[in-house]
Amino acid sequence: MTTPLVIFDLDGTLIDTAPDLMTSLNHVLDMNGLAPVAFEDMTWLVGQGAKAMIERAWSHHGHPSSPEQLETAFEAFLTHYSAEMPGQSLPYPGLMAALDRLEAAGMDLAVCTNKTEALARRLLDSLELTDRFAAITGGDTFKVKKPHGDHILGTIEKARANPANAVMIGDSVNDILAAQNARVPTIAVPFGYSDKPVSEFNPDIIIAHFDELDADMVTDLIAANGARMR
Repeated sequence: MTTPLVIFDLDGTLIDTAPDLMTSLNHVLDMNGLAPVAFEDMTWLVGQGAKAMIERAWSHHGHPSSPEQLETAFEAFLTHYSAEMPGQSLPYPGLMAALDRLEAAGMDLAVCTNKTEALARRLLDSLELTDRFAAITGGDTFKVKKPHGDHILGTIEKARANPANAVMIGDSVNDILAAQNARVPTIAVPFGYSDKPVSEFNPDIIIAHFDELDADMVTDLIAANGARMR
């Protein structure tokens, strides 16, 4: 049997990054004479990468933007965000113990995020987590990104795993849809950045805390998904 692979989204799933994303986004908004966003706005701003986050914030403020303006703002965001990393960003409670449990059971781990791969790796490096993952892919790693299923499938391939033995864990509709499009079972967390309850996305399981995540849950999901596919 191929080694099971547990794939995690990054922002809002593995790491609580909202305070630092908001600080850097507000830096860019201030540069353009716009009012700051608040923490509650992050639930609908985060999920498609930094450029989409900036574009959504500008649209929210009724601020027109050309491709050139957006690119300039994006570069300013990246510079500010990278310089402050890891800032206040921290793994969610129970995460480290959950990773330990999965690894002890012989499972591989991966990250699939719409954040750029370079920023994802830099954040994981700064938190000394990079070496725990067999693959780390970002929104610019492939020609597509979540919710496209090929983002998940490409991550699985980079981890040298089999889609039939993979599970995706995420906090947003993009995570769940991408996994469903790749025909991979899903675990949703409700503590991340989603403007709707994760139950509306029809994940296979919802866990309220990483204390609930263990190898049996993963293997049971993989087995149930395999039975559905027959």
